[in-house]
Amino acid sequence: MLYRVIYAAEALGATGTSVLSLAQILGVSERNNARDEITSRMLIHAGQVLQAAEGQRGDLDRLQKRLMADPRLGDLRILSDRPIISRSFTETMGLRRLSRGVADAVLAGRPLWELSPSQAEALLDDSSQPLSAVA
Repeated sequence: MLYRVIYAAEALGATGTSVLSLAQILGVSERNNARDEITSRMLIHAGQVLQAAEGQRGDLDRLQKRLMADPRLGDLRILSDRPIISRSFTETMGLRRLSRGVADAVLAGRPLWELSPSQAEALLDDSSQPLSAVA
């Protein structure tokens, strides 16, 4: 059975603030997720991380343990953990960025971890745009 876990965390230090830190995150995540057959999408915004990961229960549990021990993340919170019928993502690690308008309208100054599970899913699925598409 497949599951989808959505978590939010604080990005610590330079996490997500430079091209180098993003490349490091993507490289390690893509390798690990491909090995574990996990598909995922991450959004980094205003010093916060929002991520959904899809896969088998055991693989997602191991991912969660790695994330809890990752010194680049603080105060990790699970927003949703539920079974799914099929995957929503095709990439092992997709990276998204919020447009200013979406961030203002949806977040209204709130941190990502205050989103409801449905709001978090909407941001990761539909309202975000690929990082490469953002000027």
